[in-house]
Amino acid sequence: MDYYYITDPGKVRERNEDCVKIEENVTGEKLLIVADGMGGHKDGEVASSIALNLICNRFKGISSVGNKEDAINWIQSTVSEANVEIFKYVSEHNESLGMGTTIVLAILTPSFLLIGNIGDSSGYVYKNKKIHKITVDHTLVNLLVKSGELTEEEAKNHPKKNVLMKALGSSTNVEMDIFNVDLNVDGIFLCSDGLTNMLDDNQISKVLNENIPLKDKLEKLIFKANNRGGNDNISIACLIKEVNHNE
Repeated sequence: MDYYYITDPGKVRERNEDCVKIEENVTGEKLLIVADGMGGHKDGEVASSIALNLICNRFKGISSVGNKEDAINWIQSTVSEANVEIFKYVSEHNESLGMGTTIVLAILTPSFLLIGNIGDSSGYVYKNKKIHKITVDHTLVNLLVKSGELTEEEAKNHPKKNVLMKALGSSTNVEMDIFNVDLNVDGIFLCSDGLTNMLDDNQISKVLNENIPLKDKLEKLIFKANNRGGNDNISIACLIKEVNHNE
C-alpha cells in the first residue's frame, strides 16, 4: 500500500485551519488523521493542531494499540485528552473562546481497521473502484434528514449545512463515533469538508481510479476543488493499494 497526505488553504480563506498527518508506529500499525479547525480569528488552527499533535504523539509513543477493544479504548481516551487540552488552552487564552475542531481518524493494523469521527470531516473506504462513506456527519442538517424534516437533496444546499452538533472543544465531554470496518478494502480515504463540499463521491472516485501516482491523484483532487471555488481549506489523508488500471 502507498500512502500520502496533503492540505491546501483553498481560494477563499486567509489561512489554513486544517491539520493532516499519517503516522506509522514501530510495529507497522498506521494512523491517518484529519482535523478541521473552527473559530476563524479565534484560533481554529490552534485547536486542530493541539488535537492532531497530541494524538499522533501518543500513537508514536506506544509500540502497539493492542487488540481491537484496546484500540477503541485508546482512541476514546486519547481523543478525550485532546479535548481537555483544547479547553485548557481556551481557559488560558480568553480571546480563543469558541475555538474547536472536527476530527476523523483511522487506525489500520494487520487484524482490524477502525475509523472514527467527531464533526463533519469524512472517513471513507475505497473498494471496487469507488469510495464508500463510513462516518456519519454530526451536523444539524444531517439530524434533520434523519428525522425526515429534510431530504438528502435539500440538505446539500441548506443554508445551515455547516452547523455542527458535535466538535472537539465544544463540550467538556465528547465521545467519538467509532466504526469497525471490514479489512477487505483497497484503501482508506479521509478528508475535510473543504473537499466534499466541492466534489461528490463519484468525482473523487474517478480521480482515485486514474493510473497515476497517489501524490498526483490527491493534488488533482485539490486542484479540482479549488477550480470549483475552493471556498474552504482542503485536506486529504489516503492509504491505497496501487493498481495499474491498464492491466
